[in-house]
Amino acid sequence: MTVSQPQKAPQLRYRAGVALRALIAIFGGYAVAAAIAAALAMWLPIARVEAALTATMTGLIIYPCTIMWCFAARTPLRALGGLLLAALPFALLLAVGAQGARA
Repeated sequence: MTVSQPQKAPQLRYRAGVALRALIAIFGGYAVAAAIAAALAMWLPIARVEAALTATMTGLIIYPCTIMWCFAARTPLRALGGLLLAALPFALLLAVGAQGARA
C-alpha cells in the first residue's frame, strides 16, 4: 500500500457528492422550473398567451436559482429535499387545475 491510498476515499466521496449534486441540480431544477411555469401558465388570470410567456420567463429565472441552491445546500439529500419542497405546492396547483379541466 502506498501513502496516498487513504486519501482516495475522501476524494472519491467528494467527487461523488459533486456528481450527485449536479444530477439533482440538472434534473430536479428542471422539474421544479417546469412545474412552476406550468402552474403559473394555468393559474395566472391574464390572457393565455401572456400567461404562457410570463410563466416561461419565470421558469428561466427559477432554473438557475435551483441549480445554485443545490450547490449551496449542505448535503445532496438536503438539496433534493429543498427541491421537492419547492415543487410540491406547484404540483398540487397543477393537480387541482387538471381536475377542474375535466369537470
